[in-house]
Amino acid sequence: MKKKDYYNIAILSLITVLIGIYLIAKTALISKDGTLYINCAKQFATLNLVDAVRSIEVCPGYSFLIYLMHKVAGLFDHTESLQRWIVSAQVVSLLSKLIASIMLYFIGNYFTDRKTAFWGVIILSILPDSAEHGSDALTEWPHLAFLFTGILLLLLGNIYKKIWIFGLAGISAGIAFLIRSEGVQIIIYGTAWLIFNLIKPEGKLKRSQAITALVLMLIGFAILSVPYMKLTGYVFPDQNLIKISAQSNINSDSSTKYVYAGLPGISVAKIKGNKNIVKNICETLVYFFVPFLVTGVWFYYRKLKSIEQNFYISAFIILNITMLLVQQYHFHFISRRHTLALIAFTIFYIPLGLQIVSEWLAGKFNLNYKQIFYIFIFIGLIICTSKLYRFTTTQKTGYLVVSKWLENNTMKSAIIAVPDPRIFFYAEREGIVYDEKKKKKINSSNYIVKIIKNSEEEANTGLEEIYSVDVTKRKKDKLVIYKVVH
Repeated sequence: MKKKDYYNIAILSLITVLIGIYLIAKTALISKDGTLYINCAKQFATLNLVDAVRSIEVCPGYSFLIYLMHKVAGLFDHTESLQRWIVSAQVVSLLSKLIASIMLYFIGNYFTDRKTAFWGVIILSILPDSAEHGSDALTEWPHLAFLFTGILLLLLGNIYKKIWIFGLAGISAGIAFLIRSEGVQIIIYGTAWLIFNLIKPEGKLKRSQAITALVLMLIGFAILSVPYMKLTGYVFPDQNLIKISAQSNINSDSSTKYVYAGLPGISVAKIKGNKNIVKNICETLVYFFVPFLVTGVWFYYRKLKSIEQNFYISAFIILNITMLLVQQYHFHFISRRHTLALIAFTIFYIPLGLQIVSEWLAGKFNLNYKQIFYIFIFIGLIICTSKLYRFTTTQKTGYLVVSKWLENNTMKSAIIAVPDPRIFFYAEREGIVYDEKKKKKINSSNYIVKIIKNSEEEANTGLEEIYSVDVTKRKKDKLVIYKVVH
């Protein structure tokens, strides 16, 4: 690693951390899924490891990291509070984004060059979705941190012909798998590449090295993943796919479940879904960077330097697009969160495309191509920062107000029926999530929270309105708390 790399990493780390801290400070509400991950993390504080893993309905890796961070925070803050759990989850995401960004810098440096890698990671840091997920309680960046670490280790193992590095890649794949099932793709890439080396070892690893590297990688992965698979009874527990035992123990302890009516299993991840991969990619790149991405891809594939580069880039793009298609057509929804991995790994094509377009414009109009390049970067920065600012000013602060009212004015045993699980999560009450569109009445609840749009009135037989507040400062929608009159 050269001196310039230290400077570049310091700059991109500073930008990532500053944006992350700002968004953590400005975030009024974490995501819906974040409430689930934190509730799962609390299980590690009250149950032993095996029972905790059995009791939760998602991959346990991120929740366990939240639990560990919560323990670390306890060294400085001895008060037990919900906010400490929330901040712990956000800090895990931010630190994971920082690690992933550094890993991406080295990956980009290998596939392109130092300058392109630097600007690619900077652009990724300021993209609104990327920045928001890095300050929320979500699995995206923790998963990507270990995914990109594993891919970098595969590259380093092949470059330096050190077979023990493949074992570390397997361990990284195992951790990534415990956070999200997609972490198994590290094993897919590594296995395919090592088998290729067995067939055609010229200039690569020797056959004996490839076999040993493959065994070490699989052992590293199995150490962490196989116990989890045996415990849950599935190869892919998060999706309940490929059953490996007659009886599955997952979620066997009903006393530790959390009720999310209408959001079972994988469908808890449904946010911002519009069922269109291309549109999601365009929105993630705020449309402005899309033509530069396309230009960069076209140029790069005409200038590929090695079989290894061609393999890893093509394999990642093909496999991730395939997973997105499965997500779209099998699970019937897709969100911008699902496309983040693909965007992050191909982010280096954007500065490459920017450079190509800048050089073309400079030659055509006799201008300085560097100035054009920085103008494009500045325009992208303005677009991204404006969207981030809009995010911090349009949050549903009314949810917090209602949650606080419920916390102060209801018994701890009260059951709250809500359209959004964050309401009873912040109120620290038990709750039931109902679908507002179906207007399904929740008879077992003590209180019902409804969203009344545009001051509309509706009949509420058996309900007594006791409190209301605006959802946001800009919209006229109201959150209304009703007491169920039995």
